[in-house]
Amino acid sequence: IIMKDEREGQEQQDEMYYEGGICSFVEFINQHKSPIHNDVIYMAGEQENSMAEIAMQYTDSYQENIYSFANNIHTADGGTHEIGFRTALLRAFNDYAKKSGIFKKESDKYSVEDVMEGLTAIISVKLEEAQFEGQTKTKLGNTEMRTLVYRITYEKMSTYFEENPAVARTIMDKALTAAQAREAARLARDRTRERKSALEGVSLPG
Repeated sequence: IIMKDEREGQEQQDEMYYEGGICSFVEFINQHKSPIHNDVIYMAGEQENSMAEIAMQYTDSYQENIYSFANNIHTADGGTHEIGFRTALLRAFNDYAKKSGIFKKESDKYSVEDVMEGLTAIISVKLEEAQFEGQTKTKLGNTEMRTLVYRITYEKMSTYFEENPAVARTIMDKALTAAQAREAARLARDRTRERKSALEGVSLPG
Protein backbone atom coordinates (compact mmCIF):
# COMPACT_ATOMS: atom_id res chain seq x y z
CA ILE A 1 0.00 0.00 0.00
CA ILE A 2 1.50 3.32 -1.08
CA MET A 3 0.20 6.54 0.47
CA LYS A 4 1.16 9.90 -1.01
CA ASP A 5 0.62 13.41 0.31
CA GLU A 6 0.76 15.61 -2.79
CA ARG A 7 -0.16 18.91 -1.13
CA GLU A 8 2.22 21.65 -2.09
CA GLY A 9 5.05 21.96 0.37
CA GLN A 10 4.09 18.73 2.19
CA GLU A 11 4.97 16.13 -0.41
CA GLN A 12 5.82 12.82 1.14
CA GLN A 13 5.26 9.13 0.48
CA ASP A 14 4.89 6.14 2.79
CA GLU A 15 5.13 2.59 1.54
CA MET A 16 3.67 -0.16 3.71
CA TYR A 17 5.08 -3.49 2.70
CA TYR A 18 5.58 -6.78 4.52
CA GLU A 19 8.47 -8.91 3.30
CA GLY A 20 7.14 -12.31 2.28
CA GLY A 21 3.57 -11.13 1.71
CA ILE A 22 0.82 -13.60 2.57
CA CYS A 23 3.36 -16.35 3.32
CA SER A 24 4.58 -14.21 6.24
CA PHE A 25 0.92 -13.75 7.23
CA VAL A 26 0.52 -17.55 7.50
CA GLU A 27 3.75 -17.84 9.53
CA PHE A 28 2.48 -15.10 11.86
CA ILE A 29 -0.83 -16.93 12.46
CA ASN A 30 1.02 -20.21 13.09
CA GLN A 31 3.74 -18.77 15.33
CA HIS A 32 2.30 -20.44 18.46
CA LYS A 33 1.31 -23.66 16.68
CA SER A 34 3.26 -26.68 15.48
CA PRO A 35 3.38 -26.95 11.67
CA ILE A 36 3.66 -30.49 10.32
CA HIS A 37 5.74 -29.27 7.35
CA ASN A 38 8.32 -26.49 7.32
CA ASP A 39 7.53 -24.62 4.13
CA VAL A 40 4.49 -22.44 3.50
CA ILE A 41 2.91 -23.60 0.23
CA TYR A 42 2.42 -20.64 -2.12
CA MET A 43 0.53 -20.49 -5.40
CA ALA A 44 -0.63 -17.70 -7.69
CA GLY A 45 -2.17 -17.15 -11.10
CA GLU A 46 -3.93 -14.69 -13.35
CA GLN A 47 -6.94 -14.65 -15.65
CA GLU A 48 -7.70 -11.64 -17.85
CA ASN A 49 -7.83 -8.67 -15.42
CA SER A 50 -7.98 -10.81 -12.26
CA MET A 51 -5.35 -12.47 -10.12
CA ALA A 52 -5.30 -14.75 -7.10
CA GLU A 53 -2.65 -15.88 -4.64
CA ILE A 54 -2.87 -18.47 -1.90
CA ALA A 55 -0.54 -19.36 0.97
CA MET A 56 -1.17 -22.37 3.21
CA GLN A 57 0.42 -24.54 5.87
CA TYR A 58 -0.85 -27.48 7.95
CA THR A 59 -0.41 -27.68 11.72
CA ASP A 60 -1.09 -30.46 14.22
CA SER A 61 -4.20 -28.65 15.53
CA TYR A 62 -7.80 -29.65 14.78
CA GLN A 63 -9.04 -26.20 13.80
CA GLU A 64 -9.02 -24.60 10.36
CA ASN A 65 -8.00 -20.96 9.93
CA ILE A 66 -9.05 -19.64 6.54
CA TYR A 67 -8.82 -15.91 5.83
CA SER A 68 -9.95 -14.64 2.46
CA PHE A 69 -9.66 -11.19 0.89
CA ALA A 70 -10.97 -9.49 -2.24
CA ASN A 71 -9.13 -6.30 -3.22
CA ASN A 72 -7.65 -6.28 0.32
CA ILE A 73 -11.16 -6.34 1.86
CA HIS A 74 -11.58 -9.15 4.38
CA THR A 75 -14.41 -11.41 3.17
CA ALA A 76 -15.30 -12.84 6.57
CA ASP A 77 -18.25 -14.80 5.14
CA GLY A 78 -16.19 -16.30 2.33
CA GLY A 79 -17.65 -16.44 -1.14
CA THR A 80 -16.80 -17.82 -4.55
CA HIS A 81 -13.01 -17.70 -4.05
CA GLU A 82 -13.25 -19.82 -0.89
CA ILE A 83 -15.61 -22.29 -2.55
CA GLY A 84 -13.19 -22.73 -5.43
CA PHE A 85 -10.31 -23.30 -3.00
CA ARG A 86 -12.11 -25.91 -0.86
CA THR A 87 -13.47 -27.81 -3.87
CA ALA A 88 -10.12 -27.96 -5.66
CA LEU A 89 -8.18 -28.91 -2.53
CA LEU A 90 -10.55 -31.83 -1.87
CA ARG A 91 -10.18 -33.08 -5.45
CA ALA A 92 -6.37 -32.80 -5.35
CA PHE A 93 -6.25 -34.78 -2.09
CA ASN A 94 -8.55 -37.56 -3.30
CA ASP A 95 -6.82 -37.87 -6.68
CA TYR A 96 -3.35 -38.12 -5.10
CA ALA A 97 -4.49 -40.54 -2.37
CA LYS A 98 -5.96 -42.91 -4.98
CA LYS A 99 -2.94 -42.63 -7.28
CA SER A 100 -0.40 -43.23 -4.50
CA GLY A 101 -2.26 -46.15 -2.91
CA ILE A 102 -3.10 -44.44 0.39
CA PHE A 103 -6.72 -45.55 0.07
CA LYS A 104 -7.22 -49.29 0.49
CA LYS A 105 -10.72 -49.47 -1.01
CA GLU A 106 -12.14 -47.93 -4.18
CA SER A 107 -14.91 -46.31 -2.13
CA ASP A 108 -12.49 -44.56 0.26
CA LYS A 109 -12.37 -40.78 -0.02
CA TYR A 110 -11.70 -37.68 2.04
CA SER A 111 -14.39 -35.18 2.99
CA VAL A 112 -13.88 -31.40 2.97
CA GLU A 113 -13.63 -31.45 6.77
CA ASP A 114 -10.80 -34.00 6.59
CA VAL A 115 -8.59 -31.94 4.28
CA MET A 116 -9.30 -28.65 6.09
CA GLU A 117 -8.40 -29.91 9.58
CA GLY A 118 -5.37 -28.07 10.95
CA LEU A 119 -5.03 -25.89 7.84
CA THR A 120 -4.07 -22.22 7.95
CA ALA A 121 -4.64 -20.51 4.60
CA ILE A 122 -4.79 -17.02 3.15
CA ILE A 123 -6.71 -16.53 -0.10
CA SER A 124 -6.28 -13.12 -1.71
CA VAL A 125 -7.87 -12.11 -5.01
CA LYS A 126 -7.70 -8.87 -6.97
CA LEU A 127 -10.35 -8.09 -9.56
CA GLU A 128 -12.21 -5.33 -11.30
CA GLU A 129 -15.85 -4.71 -10.35
CA ALA A 130 -15.94 -6.91 -7.26
CA GLN A 131 -19.48 -7.96 -6.34
CA PHE A 132 -20.20 -8.40 -2.66
CA GLU A 133 -23.28 -10.09 -1.22
CA GLY A 134 -25.32 -9.24 1.87
CA GLN A 135 -25.69 -6.15 4.02
CA THR A 136 -22.19 -6.32 5.47
CA LYS A 137 -20.44 -6.81 2.10
CA THR A 138 -18.29 -9.60 3.53
CA LYS A 139 -19.04 -12.31 0.94
CA LEU A 140 -17.64 -12.31 -2.60
CA GLY A 141 -20.09 -13.16 -5.37
CA ASN A 142 -18.04 -13.05 -8.60
CA THR A 143 -18.39 -16.48 -10.22
CA GLU A 144 -15.21 -16.09 -12.30
CA MET A 145 -13.13 -16.07 -9.10
CA ARG A 146 -14.33 -19.55 -8.23
CA THR A 147 -13.01 -20.82 -11.58
CA LEU A 148 -9.68 -19.01 -11.23
CA VAL A 149 -8.98 -20.11 -7.65
CA TYR A 150 -10.12 -23.67 -8.41
CA ARG A 151 -7.75 -23.96 -11.37
CA ILE A 152 -4.76 -22.52 -9.49
CA THR A 153 -5.34 -24.65 -6.39
CA TYR A 154 -5.89 -27.95 -8.18
CA GLU A 155 -2.98 -27.58 -10.60
CA LYS A 156 -0.47 -26.28 -8.07
CA MET A 157 -1.40 -28.71 -5.27
CA SER A 158 -1.32 -31.70 -7.63
CA THR A 159 2.17 -30.65 -8.77
CA TYR A 160 3.29 -29.96 -5.19
CA PHE A 161 2.22 -33.43 -4.02
CA GLU A 162 4.07 -35.08 -6.91
CA GLU A 163 7.27 -33.07 -6.32
CA ASN A 164 7.24 -33.38 -2.50
CA PRO A 165 6.13 -36.96 -1.73
CA ALA A 166 7.41 -36.94 1.87
CA VAL A 167 5.49 -33.78 2.77
CA ALA A 168 2.48 -35.03 0.80
CA ARG A 169 2.47 -38.25 2.83
CA THR A 170 2.60 -36.33 6.12
CA ILE A 171 -0.33 -34.14 5.09
CA MET A 172 -2.27 -37.12 3.70
CA ASP A 173 -1.79 -39.07 6.93
CA LYS A 174 -3.21 -36.18 8.96
CA ALA A 175 -6.27 -36.05 6.72
CA LEU A 176 -6.56 -39.85 6.91
CA THR A 177 -6.56 -39.69 10.72
CA ALA A 178 -9.32 -37.08 10.54
CA ALA A 179 -11.30 -39.32 8.17
CA GLN A 180 -10.92 -42.33 10.48
CA ALA A 181 -12.04 -40.27 13.49
CA ARG A 182 -15.06 -39.03 11.50
CA GLU A 183 -16.01 -42.57 10.53
CA ALA A 184 -15.58 -43.84 14.11
CA ALA A 185 -17.84 -41.03 15.37
CA ARG A 186 -20.45 -41.91 12.74
CA LEU A 187 -20.42 -45.59 13.75
CA ALA A 188 -20.74 -44.64 17.43
CA ARG A 189 -23.78 -42.46 16.62
CA ASP A 190 -25.34 -45.29 14.62
CA ARG A 191 -24.87 -47.77 17.49
CA THR A 192 -26.42 -45.28 19.93
CA ARG A 193 -29.46 -44.90 17.66
CA GLU A 194 -29.78 -48.69 17.33
CA ARG A 195 -29.73 -49.16 21.10
CA LYS A 196 -32.27 -46.39 21.54
CA SER A 197 -34.57 -47.97 18.93
CA ALA A 198 -34.29 -51.37 20.60
CA LEU A 199 -35.28 -49.92 23.98
CA GLU A 200 -38.26 -47.96 22.68
CA GLY A 201 -40.46 -51.05 22.48
CA VAL A 202 -39.53 -52.29 25.96
CA SER A 203 -41.56 -51.12 28.97
CA LEU A 204 -39.30 -50.61 31.98
CA PRO A 205 -40.42 -50.79 35.61
CA GLY A 206 -41.08 -47.37 37.19
